[in-house]
Amino acid sequence: MSASSVQRFKILVGVIILAVSSIISSCVEVAKPYTQIPPGIWRAELSITKDANLPFNMESSYDEDGKLNIYILNAEERIKVEEISFGTTKMLKDTIVIGFPLLDTYITGEYRENIIEGTWHVNNREDYEIPFVAYHGQSHRFTTDITKPSANLTGKWAATFELETEDEYPAIGEFTQEGNNLSGTFLTETGDYRYLEGTVQGDKFSLSCFDGSHAFLFEGDISDKEILSGSFLSGSHYATNWIATRDDNAKLTDVYGLSQITTPDKKINFKLPNTDGQLISLTDDQYEGKAKLITIMGTWCPNCLDESKFIIDYIKKNPNDDLAVIALAFEKYRDKDTSLSKIKNYKDRLSIPYEILMAGYYDKAEATKELGFIDEILSYPTLLFVNKDNEVIKVHTGFNGPATSEYAAFKSSFDQLVKDITK
Repeated sequence: MSASSVQRFKILVGVIILAVSSIISSCVEVAKPYTQIPPGIWRAELSITKDANLPFNMESSYDEDGKLNIYILNAEERIKVEEISFGTTKMLKDTIVIGFPLLDTYITGEYRENIIEGTWHVNNREDYEIPFVAYHGQSHRFTTDITKPSANLTGKWAATFELETEDEYPAIGEFTQEGNNLSGTFLTETGDYRYLEGTVQGDKFSLSCFDGSHAFLFEGDISDKEILSGSFLSGSHYATNWIATRDDNAKLTDVYGLSQITTPDKKINFKLPNTDGQLISLTDDQYEGKAKLITIMGTWCPNCLDESKFIIDYIKKNPNDDLAVIALAFEKYRDKDTSLSKIKNYKDRLSIPYEILMAGYYDKAEATKELGFIDEILSYPTLLFVNKDNEVIKVHTGFNGPATSEYAAFKSSFDQLVKDITK
């Protein structure tokens, strides 16, 4: 090949390369690089017992500024993780901390390629740690199997937990089933069991929830189309059995009749410290002539968190100078300073515009004795509707939140009771 031919060949190759590069650059959009874990869906598991793994799903994404966001997924619920941090061990392994500071828990893990492996820690329980693992790119929850269900569980179910024990209690299962996919919750007299998600395979079903505080696993059998039976595990510390029958008319005891005020005139008062150490009482000038909502709660309690968010939203949308709100917090720490720090963190993070007072330790018997004006605290939260004369008009036990069919009815009755006590 002559020198001129070689030159022409080089020019032709260059033109081809330039054309191919132009086509590639115009047709392919290069994905934004990520700096830590990959974005997308994750399947996670908590090994709550030697034989039981509780699955849930997470989703990770990066915003335009490159900030990582993680969401915990349970049915239609999306819980944004409040704190995420990264580090490196002495062995040069990359680490991640997924924190739930409002609920006093966090996940620590080492990540490599498409796996995070570590532990879920619960600060307010002594030595409470549960192994955790998450796999990127897996979207299923319990199984990828598809076995025809023996029944459709959609509807209401009258259930009983703690069978044949002195602690036996009623519940209502509310389920929606589409093919193999199952979602719903259980309502009890003291609150609901959150957003549950799972599967029905043949004559067996499974449901789970993880929200940063609760780790619920329900597994059971379909005896026939009208009877269910199964087990319930809450973390690694609680297990019981339950049974349920289909009942579209199932009802629980009225939540406004479970706890009673014991003072003869139904009047109440207390004197407890706020986050600044100032003692607060219903007879203080700032509460003179006002109706009150008194919520008995704990910063560690997800149902209390639901109620707190509801109350904050309600008073923003319905400003009323004749209504005051006070929260009485019973915490899982006996140390005063630790409890106060948890309460202050809760108040600050939620931008709560009302007082949260430190009331004591979360043990229900101790809390009942501490307050002295209620016969029994059965649940956190418990909400008191108090008129302008400090007389308790109604006591609402528990909180069946947005995962339940009772939520709409609660909002309606709440609004009417606020109108009653402020008129």
